[in-house]
Amino acid sequence: MPGSAMKRTTLSFMPRSEFAQLSLHDKNAYLQQATQSYMEAKKQDYVPLTRDALSRLRRFYLRRSFADLKLEQVEDDLMRDALTRLSEAIYGKELKRAIESEIPPSAAPLKRAPPIDDDQLMFFVPSVHDAPLKDEINLMDVAPFSLSKTKRDGIIRYELGDSIITVEGGAEVGIANAYDYDIFLNMVSYLAEEMRRYVASEKKHLRPSLPGRVYRPTAAQILKFCRRGQGGKQYLELERALDRLQATRIKIVNLGDGKRRDAESFPFIGRYKVVSRTAQDNIDQVEIEIPNWVYDGVVQPLGKPSILTLNPDYFLITKPIARFIYRLARKAAGQTEAFYKMKDLHYRSGSQLPLRKFRQTVEEVVKSTVSDPLPDYDLELREGREGTVLYMRKRLMIASVEQAALDI
Repeated sequence: MPGSAMKRTTLSFMPRSEFAQLSLHDKNAYLQQATQSYMEAKKQDYVPLTRDALSRLRRFYLRRSFADLKLEQVEDDLMRDALTRLSEAIYGKELKRAIESEIPPSAAPLKRAPPIDDDQLMFFVPSVHDAPLKDEINLMDVAPFSLSKTKRDGIIRYELGDSIITVEGGAEVGIANAYDYDIFLNMVSYLAEEMRRYVASEKKHLRPSLPGRVYRPTAAQILKFCRRGQGGKQYLELERALDRLQATRIKIVNLGDGKRRDAESFPFIGRYKVVSRTAQDNIDQVEIEIPNWVYDGVVQPLGKPSILTLNPDYFLITKPIARFIYRLARKAAGQTEAFYKMKDLHYRSGSQLPLRKFRQTVEEVVKSTVSDPLPDYDLELREGREGTVLYMRKRLMIASVEQAALDI
């Protein structure tokens, strides 16, 4: 996990008072040097910080925070020394996370660091933010979202052996991306948790009501569940993400004996509205209508609910293609292993990259997992008769790979 990795990375920082006395040039030089030392400690290639990144880190370094304990007012020398060490340790932990967030994408690890308050309970966030993370199983062996951060228009069409799945974006906002999909996961997980409580209450003969079809979270609850920071940019992007999710429609058509649940062009989320805003005009609370195809798959399934639990570290994965690979491994490999030819992987990803560049991107992801493993699964690339094959194996599992797999 990124958090534990940073704890193992020992790095001392200049006291804030000394940093404040440096010239602009020396501040930038020090931050570049600190970043280089940090990346070398994590065995990553160093890429210089941009001017904007340096500006943000300078402001962060000089800001007042909970680590500023007003030590000048402490009269006891031993207590002041102890508090000084504590203050620097707390501040150093914050600063390492700030540096991590500014590392250029080409050098960034596979997973980002969790937000600073990730392990701190928030009294206004209900327990659902700690509920198991759930995903819609019918969409886990394809990418039901765009792998690009930029707007993607048109339709993504997957013709699989058991079904045809289409993903169509809105004319104005395009197809929802991998980060927008976090909100969909939040909604599904909320519904699954409500259903779990319903079943538990029913077993106690309490006559509970079925979960409602409308979800009313605050923006803080969504961001907390998705393990994101609480900055202003996150709130602005949240509203754009809701627009893309509402405009993106999923259609599943079974072929032959296909066992997926048919979805006749339903959106990721139904109607939504902003219920209230903060004084800064950011979203405070929203109301989201849960689409029928999602609600019926969780609340009224014929068999088991059509959802699978994901590792909460899924939200920390920085690269959309790595998120796609993890979801594919979770469904296809499960507790064992699975493998896909590169051309099949490329097709299921919906990527617009040429196969050659897509393969290079996958190779970079697999290489990154050596020092920054994907949650739950180990990845390996091997050469088969028809080209490169990606192997996905549940971690800590001892299993032999059949030779026949190399003949695909």
